Amino acid sequence: MSATPAPSVERVTRFGIVNCFFVDEPKGLTIVDTMLPRSGRRIMAAVEEIGRPVARILLTHGHGDHVGALDELAAALPGVEVVVSRRDAKLLEGSKALEPGEPGTKVGGSVPGTKTRPTTLVEDGDTVGSLQVVASPGHTPGHIALLDPRDGTLYCGDAFSTLGGVATSAKANPRFPLPALASWHRPTALESARRLRELEPARLAPGHGKVVESPLAAMDAAIARGA
Repeated sequence: MSATPAPSVERVTRFGIVNCFFVDEPKGLTIVDTMLPRSGRRIMAAVEEIGRPVARILLTHGHGDHVGALDELAAALPGVEVVVSRRDAKLLEGSKALEPGEPGTKVGGSVPGTKTRPTTLVEDGDTVGSLQVVASPGHTPGHIALLDPRDGTLYCGDAFSTLGGVATSAKANPRFPLPALASWHRPTALESARRLRELEPARLAPGHGKVVESPLAAMDAAIARGA
């Protein structure tokens, strides 16, 4: 996709392996994912440094390393909008129960649930601020990615990781196998990776690893390895 020049993506990381992103919007920041528990202070320090109010918290999925600091942030930001997919809202309740018609594979990974309930539930094709919601199930049943059409950045959650090389969550990367090991249904994850590649993002901003510029060739290779 065509993209206009953009500043570097704002990112905070915990232990060098788990990411939180800040998307600047006219009404304030959208925080994408909240990392591990006890990450709230680090995230709020980054918000203070950026110097913008927080408009919302947007979660790509319900695993514990992405929602771990949600309760901390909700306490620090009373009344903040909390956004998640309709399907993964059940993971925030701590439920791994499958819905009718879903593959019978057990939902994997850490699903600790949160005390904070979402205020906004989204589906494929919805828009949250400037971000377009792209359903990308497989890692979890309700996993979503977020495309910023202003600069072509794809916030892909765990649909792809870049720690130890670009990889899908459909097949374990020996250098960083955790996303694939926690995936719910790998064939679906692979199909989602293909769908995200078709968006032709200008940069890939994953839940684990560095932001990758011009990622299409690396995404192609990762998909081929996952097949």
